[in-house]
Amino acid sequence: MKLKASQVRKGMVIQFKNDLYRVSEATHVTPGKGPAMMQVKMKRLSDGTKAENRFRPDESVEKATMTNREFQYLYRDGESFTFMDLETYEQIQITDELLGDGVYFLLEEAIVQIQFHDGTPVGLDLPASVELTVTETEPNMKGATASSSYKPATLETGFVTQIPPFIETGEKIRVDTRDGKYLDRVK
Repeated sequence: MKLKASQVRKGMVIQFKNDLYRVSEATHVTPGKGPAMMQVKMKRLSDGTKAENRFRPDESVEKATMTNREFQYLYRDGESFTFMDLETYEQIQITDELLGDGVYFLLEEAIVQIQFHDGTPVGLDLPASVELTVTETEPNMKGATASSSYKPATLETGFVTQIPPFIETGEKIRVDTRDGKYLDRVK
């Protein structure tokens, strides 16, 4: 599927130089002189090699044709994660390298969409947000409000994010899976 370079977004899988790449960052750059460009940082799916390229905004980019299938996350074994197909009960293993930052938003028994290209798993399609428990953070500060001061917190998956000072260890929070930022406290 062809699309303009200006439509490329983080998380997309594109075909570039006869290989599949996952976009890790796409920025519209307008230099002082010359035409605007799309600065795209990406990672090759086959071996994890990072690449960077500039595209003209109207240049054509080939978006990889993907199919999504529903799987349940079962467990982690070292650097690989085991998922079960909910239709066939077949189990597959995917490396943490292929999953990228998605590993920080996986909880056992979670239902996720796994992306396939020509029958090979190439990534994870996460929900927009997940609910995770705070396992470690600084104690609550008296009189603290949700002002601009945030404190670091370690979540149950090992992910570290910034949270408001009134959140305490043991509380559940909602986190945006695209950027890892705190959204709100779960009641």
